[in-house]
Amino acid sequence: MEVIQKKGKNKHTFRLGQEQFEYAYEDASGKGDAEIYYGDLPLKRSEQIEQNDWLRNVGVLWILLGLFQSGYGSFTRGAFYFDPMWIFIGASCLTWALMTKVTYTVFKADGANIFIIKDKHHDALIRELMARRKAQLAHWYADINPENELNNEINKFKWLVKQEVLTEEESEQKIKEVKFYHQADDEQRVLN
Repeated sequence: MEVIQKKGKNKHTFRLGQEQFEYAYEDASGKGDAEIYYGDLPLKRSEQIEQNDWLRNVGVLWILLGLFQSGYGSFTRGAFYFDPMWIFIGASCLTWALMTKVTYTVFKADGANIFIIKDKHHDALIRELMARRKAQLAHWYADINPENELNNEINKFKWLVKQEVLTEEESEQKIKEVKFYHQADDEQRVLN
């Protein structure tokens, strides 16, 4: 599955594979790519906004200048005076600044920050990444490992609840199973 996101000079490509996905980006500052396992994606995310503050501020300044000029012209002439030139230029700058604004959801994974552009693919892409993350973490860690110590296994299942991979009920069931296994294992050692 491949998802391509474009906004202005920004292009982000996600190629979703079985075990990992490739994230490639290209923008005004450069380009790069990374391969990330779904299980390495963090649960927490942040939001980042990329916008042209200078253009926005100049637009506001020109609108204010146009309003001041219209107000001052009306006051000195004694009649209503409206000069739309500065207001039009300022509104154009503000419109351009808003159109080029890019909002990202950011995942800080090991080795790369993953920027997902908020567009029509945003929500579906995050749902798919999180579903694959959950499945991969479950595949990696949700089974009982008889080689691990009891406390390590209990902590592992509690961690999986925090990662939203297991529910509380599933975790409690796994903890009961691992306690039973370790108890039975201890009894076998005593008998031998």
